[in-house]
Amino acid sequence: MKTIISHYSPAFPRSTIRTWRTVPGPRPDGAGTSSGRAVGGAAHTVLVSATSPPGWPAAVPPPEAPGWQVPAVSWLLDHCPPDYRAYAGWRRHPVALAWVARRHIDAQLVGMRQAYRDVRVELGDHVGPEGLQQVMADLEAEGVRLLAAQRSAALLFEAFSGKRFVPRL
Repeated sequence: MKTIISHYSPAFPRSTIRTWRTVPGPRPDGAGTSSGRAVGGAAHTVLVSATSPPGWPAAVPPPEAPGWQVPAVSWLLDHCPPDYRAYAGWRRHPVALAWVARRHIDAQLVGMRQAYRDVRVELGDHVGPEGLQQVMADLEAEGVRLLAAQRSAALLFEAFSGKRFVPRL
């Protein structure tokens, strides 16, 4: 099967990708032939859709989409220190990048939790009450973002490791 075009559509959720594929044989409705039969290996185009598991990064196409690895590597590099882009090995071995990105995000989450625990004691004298509330709200929001990134990085690691995601009924 050869992919002709793939794109996101506002009619479908973000986690769904629409892909048109050329498949051998006649169209099911018999259209395109004079007798309703395929002539000489005729082919037709069908719509297939791949869905991504809950927590999959919104910027990365589902794992069944063609070429999903390139945006996945970019997403992982966005969640690592900028210097990681200088190493070619991460792009050549995306499963290794996903592994190290998970560790990096885990460490950030540990640091964010520790900062949230210590902020009142260490900054209470230096920042007013309204400033302290704002700092705590910002730390909480960052913690939520990091939890989502942790889940997404784990899913990317599983996908690069060969796991196939099947939608539940």
